[in-house]
Amino acid sequence: MLPATFKLCAGISYRHLRNMTGLQKTAVVAINHELKRFAGPGPSNWISQVRRKSSLLSSRIEEKPYSEVEMSYVKQGEEALQKSISILSDQDNWKTEIVAANGDKVLSKVLPDIGKVFKLEVVLDQYPDRLYGELVDNMEQMGDWNPNVKQVKILQRIGQDTMVTHEMAAETAGNIVGPRDFVSVRCAKRRGSTCFLAGMSTRYTGMPEQKGFIRAENGPTCIVLRPNAEDPTKTKFTWLLSIDLKGWLPKTIINQVLSQTQMDFAQHLRDRMETIALPC
Repeated sequence: MLPATFKLCAGISYRHLRNMTGLQKTAVVAINHELKRFAGPGPSNWISQVRRKSSLLSSRIEEKPYSEVEMSYVKQGEEALQKSISILSDQDNWKTEIVAANGDKVLSKVLPDIGKVFKLEVVLDQYPDRLYGELVDNMEQMGDWNPNVKQVKILQRIGQDTMVTHEMAAETAGNIVGPRDFVSVRCAKRRGSTCFLAGMSTRYTGMPEQKGFIRAENGPTCIVLRPNAEDPTKTKFTWLLSIDLKGWLPKTIINQVLSQTQMDFAQHLRDRMETIALPC
């Protein structure tokens, strides 16, 4: 079972909602509205089941007031989640980029105002709880098992669900794409057996651009973990990826690099989970 700090409450009472700031109310209303639209019939029925149990925003807003800067990070995280849910709810016009022999696949589509986004869909032989723990609780250890990542550092935590991170990505093979880094706000949510980790680029005064790295931008991005319908001991893993690598790179190279990065990540994650499951 994951630490209690990542568990969501059953709901937000009217009295608690009444005491929220205007910004907090806006975030609640916006995402609940998006969930209603997302919960329609079709391939997205799994989100309906999550919503019937309780709102995705059922994480209790802490009594300790946030500063204006902290609330801006919270709002950005909720915005990334809202946009990601909207994109993933639309099943139309996705095109296949890569399909592996084991069934792993990367799809893509072009969206107005965002550009090309990629979606990784795989099934992993792990419970969602274990994957969520590794990707959220052990986030800073990602550089130990993913060769595409040099370092992930949590710069600041805001409440239970929001954090600001700095990620340093390694150069690709042959240095086709040089080292990039990202400053991101992340929003981690968990409800029942379904988990979300959304994010988007942000600004953080304590992390200026780093020498030797191009500051790239990402978002909206989101990882969704839910039990596989055919075998609940396995996880349906979906990763929405939207990145602007900056620099002068041909689109064909960008598309190839991002698609392969997602496929590689799935295999590195499998290897990681198998390694930590081995007895000492």
